[in-house]
Amino acid sequence: MNPLEIPLGFCSNFLFVPGTRPERFIKALDSGAAGVIIDLEDAVPEEDKKSARDAIRTAWPTFNAEQKKRLVIRTNAPGTPFYSADLILAQELDVGCLLIPKSESQDQINGAALILPNTAIIPMIETAIGLDRLREIANSNQVIRLALGNLDLQADLGMVCDLQETQLHTARYQIVLASRVAQIAPPIDGVTPSTDDAQRISDDAERAKRLGFGGKLCIHPKQVLIVQNAFMPTEEEVAWAQRVIEADQASKGAAIKLDGRMIDRPVVLLAQRTIALAGKH
Repeated sequence: MNPLEIPLGFCSNFLFVPGTRPERFIKALDSGAAGVIIDLEDAVPEEDKKSARDAIRTAWPTFNAEQKKRLVIRTNAPGTPFYSADLILAQELDVGCLLIPKSESQDQINGAALILPNTAIIPMIETAIGLDRLREIANSNQVIRLALGNLDLQADLGMVCDLQETQLHTARYQIVLASRVAQIAPPIDGVTPSTDDAQRISDDAERAKRLGFGGKLCIHPKQVLIVQNAFMPTEEEVAWAQRVIEADQASKGAAIKLDGRMIDRPVVLLAQRTIALAGKH
């Protein structure tokens, strides 16, 4: 599955909205967020899981085609009592993209893909097991990109991170590397807990971009524009991407060198993503 064929394959910001708050669904879509994640997991208490699914089921026919392309459903984690019902809901609604939290194996992802053959999948890496199995998860069926659950991963590893989450740099690098090797879209970085510290949000997003991430999760509408601006391609990046695409067209897809740099299919895909991102802003 080519991530560029999926609008969410190159989104730079994703805003969470609880599945129990249907009155916020349209507000989230109108917030400027490129992708909106309707959450059935952390934001929904156990006793409200069914009512959250019912709320999504009721709201879904009211979304237009463009809105549905920007919507993601975050299921509960595989192995929980709620996961099967979440997949059934996604199948019923023909959901375009699924975010699967605490992904820990290729079997989990391939199982979901078997049930949802037309659905793009974003596995969320937030446990030690998931981090250890990055390569196989990244190469699972219908995966367009990975996402980092930074807070859950810290808890699972017993970490006490500083404000910059320096202790997670190695994990972030591994996720970027696994995505690149699997030739899927750059991953989505985790959340910034602060909703009021604009500098912290911007710094976190800038760090994510420098490390090779292609987007970031947001927990509040106030974070959306800050994250979007941080990931906006620079003029130099857009100019380079245009040259890469022109060189690729001239070579008819053959691997070539441009300014001493090898230009092959993954580089071309990255260039296409840069142009696509530039067109979003």
